[in-house]
Amino acid sequence: MVLALTVCGSVVALVALGLFVFGLRRRLIQRSGGTFDCSLRWDVSEKPDTSGKGWSYGVARYNGDRIEWYRVFSYAYRPRRVLERGSIEVAGRRLPEGEEELALLSDAVILTCVHRGTRLELAMSEDALTGFLAWLEAAPPGQRVNVA
Repeated sequence: MVLALTVCGSVVALVALGLFVFGLRRRLIQRSGGTFDCSLRWDVSEKPDTSGKGWSYGVARYNGDRIEWYRVFSYAYRPRRVLERGSIEVAGRRLPEGEEELALLSDAVILTCVHRGTRLELAMSEDALTGFLAWLEAAPPGQRVNVA
């Protein structure tokens, strides 16, 4: 009986520790500011896929001339993807359709981009989209920016 209680207590403590580390990691990422909730789908085809598959929920952070994207459900402190401002080309925007509406946040807008030849989709709120497009257009003089 004592062994069972010890094992159960250890499991509960490990789960609580894991949740605490998730929260601490997100707090550390957001500490410097300039973050927004952003889902990402990498290496997509030109035809929109409305099945809802392939989306990863994450947090994006502005860091100078790049966007650092972190998966929410990860312990890694390093960004999973880094997008440089000068290499991002906006191909279009659309609203979620079909099962995508279930896979994304309720107020999401999908922005289709090309980054160094790789086609990707970013899903974010309308406010975050406005900030993202303003950040793209605010590139230093002489830098090429492609916003459709």
